Amino acid sequence: MAKATKSSGDTSRRHFLAGATLAVLATPSALWAQQAEIWSAKDAHDSLTNDLIRLVDVRSREEWADTGVAQGAWPISLHEDRFPERLFAAREVADSRPVAMICATGGRTGYVMRSLREAGYSGFIDVSGGMLGSPHGPGWIAMGLPIVSSEAALKDLPTELT
Repeated sequence: MAKATKSSGDTSRRHFLAGATLAVLATPSALWAQQAEIWSAKDAHDSLTNDLIRLVDVRSREEWADTGVAQGAWPISLHEDRFPERLFAAREVADSRPVAMICATGGRTGYVMRSLREAGYSGFIDVSGGMLGSPHGPGWIAMGLPIVSSEAALKDLPTELT
């Protein structure tokens, strides 16, 4: 019985896979930004600062007024009419960037994410610690990330999202 030998194709494939794995591990958060669905507030802030994502604050107007809104976030309340329409409009305005969503502690955004996944939608991210923090980690506020007033955030909201 002849002994099986590995072809040069097998060796090349292994080298390619090893190289591809190293490239993925060495690539900054842009690739990760396209694949992960749950992020920390710090990851969301860094990606927002680097123009890799857009951020939507889904909390109520009262919550925005109480704590402020993450700087650069679009305030689109889950509690108001036309939320789905406005969320998908945000996805269009984001121009191929993922849309991250933040709430108080991650509960509401987790629910929205499950609904989006079940309906077959991708390109959305859940900021799991929210603004206030959760068992998943400190939130935007506890991390000392920048905040603006609700009035300023609403003023900067693109007209397509109003």
